[in-house]
Amino acid sequence: MHTLQIGKYTLGSRLIVGSGKYDSFETTKAATLASGSELITVAVRRLNITNPNEANLRDTFAGTNVKFLPNSAGCTTAEEAITLFRLTREATGIDLIKLEVIGDTQKTLYPDVLETIKACEVLAKDGFTIMAYTSDDPIMARRLEDAGAHAIMPLAAPIGSGLGVQNRYNIVFVREAVKVPIIVDAGIGCASDAALAMELGADGVLTNTAIAQAQNPMLMAEAMKNAVIAGRLSYLAGRIPKRPYATASSPIDGMIQF
Repeated sequence: MHTLQIGKYTLGSRLIVGSGKYDSFETTKAATLASGSELITVAVRRLNITNPNEANLRDTFAGTNVKFLPNSAGCTTAEEAITLFRLTREATGIDLIKLEVIGDTQKTLYPDVLETIKACEVLAKDGFTIMAYTSDDPIMARRLEDAGAHAIMPLAAPIGSGLGVQNRYNIVFVREAVKVPIIVDAGIGCASDAALAMELGADGVLTNTAIAQAQNPMLMAEAMKNAVIAGRLSYLAGRIPKRPYATASSPIDGMIQF
């Protein structure tokens, strides 16, 4: 019920967290462990995971069950992302990746989905397990699945905005459009946002800023862990239909008459 299958990888938590915006690697580790997540994203163009002569995130997480998810943050073309992941796999052996190609680097950080699809086709042939960041468009989600993506990651709102799920219907439409897992990514601001994403049918949630920049990152990480679990259980349980008027909690048949 709680495990998440992405390609050949099985994760014990449906919450994925990020490694950016923390004040230290130790805080990153403490918050990640508090979240219960088994997968942490790393912007390999910005954060050291390989150089042993500098502070190294892989050394920080040594001895834990947390896996690294390299992402292509900062890439604006398919060619950049393809080259980055090939070099990263050669250096680390990691083939589970988060593919993101950004089209608007100045304001919205929205993805360039056409470039993402081009990169996905090549990387899938290279044998990568691909989690693809995209807009909340069900048509593009299906095209990414056809291009070889093992998970689709529609945004809830712009990266780091904390606005929460802005288009509930599109998350449902994306869920209906593809067979691979969908992981709601970007824009999560608090635990209730994560729970809502899961109640809409998402298979998982990725969040970074909401935890890293909370007043108490460890407490928010724990809240996110519980929210994802609660949202998943609520989705599986099946909510009652919405009605315009009240319905009595107790039946009126056989009511004592006065």
